[in-house]
Amino acid sequence: MDRAELTTEQVLKRDIPWETYMSTKLITSTCLQLLRRYDHKPESQRGPLLDEDGPSYVRVFLNILRSISKEETVEYVLALIDEMLAANPKRAALFYDNSLSDEDIYDPFLRLLLKGNWFVQEKSCKILTHLISARPKLQNGMVPNGEASNSKSKLTSIHDVLKGLVDWLCSQLRSPTHPNCSIPTATHCLATLLKETYVRTLFVQADGVKLLIPLISPASTQQSIQLLYETCLCIWLLSFYDAAVDYLSTTRVMPRLLDVVKGSTKEKVVRVVVMSFRNLLAKGAFAAQMIDLGLPHIVQNLKAQAWSDEDLLDALNQLEVGLKENLKRLSSFDKYKQQVLLGHLDWSPMHKDPNFWRENITNFEENDFQC
Repeated sequence: MDRAELTTEQVLKRDIPWETYMSTKLITSTCLQLLRRYDHKPESQRGPLLDEDGPSYVRVFLNILRSISKEETVEYVLALIDEMLAANPKRAALFYDNSLSDEDIYDPFLRLLLKGNWFVQEKSCKILTHLISARPKLQNGMVPNGEASNSKSKLTSIHDVLKGLVDWLCSQLRSPTHPNCSIPTATHCLATLLKETYVRTLFVQADGVKLLIPLISPASTQQSIQLLYETCLCIWLLSFYDAAVDYLSTTRVMPRLLDVVKGSTKEKVVRVVVMSFRNLLAKGAFAAQMIDLGLPHIVQNLKAQAWSDEDLLDALNQLEVGLKENLKRLSSFDKYKQQVLLGHLDWSPMHKDPNFWRENITNFEENDFQC
């Protein structure tokens, strides 16, 4: 079978020769005992085992990934870890147990991410995303398992992990390894990772922002709607970071977002786009661009719809107020007069706003109709 098309269910049906691995001293008898209790058991039995002795199982999984290179076994252990975290994402905290402080918890996954087949890469990417999101944050910004340590072994730094992961995600957006799964997987992970300011910095440095723009387009199928939502979620997270905003201002992100919000009926998609508008409104020339593209009218239409999400309703109200303030500023007669006298008159928001002409009709008579 093509390994790019492997599923977790298929991999977990395998019988791995754990006894053989013990006889060749690739795993210990203690590892074998733990694996026999855990292997091919339902979640109802695995859950209590992890609750009772989760760090020991994590250590077993890490040791296997470090000492055994057979592809079928590596895929199997990654599937076990992925299933464990999918059933309860809070289990990622098990990797940070004090008993594992001497373990390099990132290296096996980072190494497999960069050289494995697609199944291995996808699982490693998702697991790393879980681990990074769950890592303990300390006041000085340092974290255990991956930063400075008293351990004799050199642990992989969180900078190396984040840079390696961000670079891999960008490479998947740029040149997908898998025709159907690479982009959704990369976007899904970025939607989680970009919550961190440092990841936003690395993403901008990797020239990743431009890779998201083509993904912003109206969607119809459930899969494409989810991809669109997570892409727009990435844009919203990036809208909090000035360097990313500066780059976005050089792209066609605004008309694309407007097309999405006009054509989408999915509340979560509309919410994240409107929240992006709200953030970008105060940045650079985005306000004039929004008004030029007719966002005030679109906001009125959106407000007339029956949304249940309070965050969306609040964002719409704030956006409406902000647009009105900007429209008033952009439509001032002094600004219009300055443009005329400088010979730089453009078909801007002030020319399209009926209120501007009503409020300023008498001003045109000043200085013998100078303007």
